[in-house]
Amino acid sequence: MDEIEDRWLSVEEICRHLGVSNDTVYRWIDKHSMPAHRMGRFWKFKKIEVDEWVKSGGASEVADKSGRHYGA
Repeated sequence: MDEIEDRWLSVEEICRHLGVSNDTVYRWIDKHSMPAHRMGRFWKFKKIEVDEWVKSGGASEVADKSGRHYGA
């Protein structure tokens, strides 16, 4: 298995991998159950878990209670 696939990634690394901002990642953790693991004060990610979450629609737009749509 490739080293990037198996090691824990930082917020910055997962942002680069997904092409999104830190704010987006933190919002996905909070609002969309992005697979993330708290290690002390840091969030860490397994690339394979995040990729599966994205493939299953975890990062898709969702409607809030008013019917408005918002995305990542």
